[in-house]
Amino acid sequence: MIDKILTRMGDGERVLMAPTAIKEDIAAGTEDAARKAKIPQLTQEEQEQLFEIMADPSRTVGVSPGEEVIVTDDAGTMSFYTCQDGGGVGLPLSRMQAILTYERACGADTTSMGHNDYSFKPVKPIINFEMNEYYTTSQATTVPFFYGAQPNMGRYYQPDGPCPNPGELMPAGKIQEARDAQEMAAEYLEKDLVFVAKKMASVGCEGLNFDTSGSAGDADFMATLKAVRKLKKELDHMPIIVGSANEFILGMHGAAKFDHHRLAGMYPHQQVKVVEAAGADVYGVAVGTNTNESVAWNLARTLTFVRETVKTAQIPVHVNVGMGVGGVPMMEAPPVDSVTRVSKALAQIGKIDGL
Repeated sequence: MIDKILTRMGDGERVLMAPTAIKEDIAAGTEDAARKAKIPQLTQEEQEQLFEIMADPSRTVGVSPGEEVIVTDDAGTMSFYTCQDGGGVGLPLSRMQAILTYERACGADTTSMGHNDYSFKPVKPIINFEMNEYYTTSQATTVPFFYGAQPNMGRYYQPDGPCPNPGELMPAGKIQEARDAQEMAAEYLEKDLVFVAKKMASVGCEGLNFDTSGSAGDADFMATLKAVRKLKKELDHMPIIVGSANEFILGMHGAAKFDHHRLAGMYPHQQVKVVEAAGADVYGVAVGTNTNESVAWNLARTLTFVRETVKTAQIPVHVNVGMGVGGVPMMEAPPVDSVTRVSKALAQIGKIDGL
């Protein structure tokens, strides 16, 4: 056995670790997830399989033919033209050029478009422009073409939005007032999600991506689920992806419910059931990366959540493997050595439907 294995920490730092240390991190990572979500740990065989993937001396790794999974994205085409601090490379490309480059040069399975802010609230006042650009671009694309953004309920709080700010009310001890503000914001958010989605559908939108749902807590997640249910009643032909914001739903409200299920504290295997009930077609698992732990620890933890979610789910499960989620290091440009190991492990051990 080799003495040291070149790997990374959750912040991207390259480190040499002893095989025993990596195995210990794998065991600790799966134990952490299992204890918190009250689900089974990875089996010893699965832990050994993960170790072999981490110990592979190749710079990049991959699955065998036939084990490939589909790839969706949350406005990944923005990486072509946005600045470096947003994970982009700053090329002088329009959105349409970036989308077609991603499809034709990179061979993407699916592609997508979103507003630069990547939230639904700022899309509403410029919806006609978005509809026009989506329609024009869709005439040139071949693969499934999604429109996406984050629900991002925080956009509805003062000073920029119409609702009182819970972040100011809660520290002042005004708990009920903070809850009322979140419920008000959730109503605005639900209406805007439905409005934008229907407008995009009117120009032939091929699919919607509600990305990072629940980023502002359980009321944010509740509003997204309600919007999905309304949309699927009228637009049952249009696929909807609901991607989560974290491995558990933050209880910012604490009592928000969907179909009588309390949302605060839900882990992925529980989240997927309410996403299914709302009528969504794909669920996106998001598991935060701990920058103080190794990729092996983070990936073992992610796999534990994901494996249980896949067993529970009746709809496809796509795992978020971007900057700082899914076991991938928290870096603007995630390193390919870690990304490929994460992807391979999720496909082979997690049995996921997509990335």
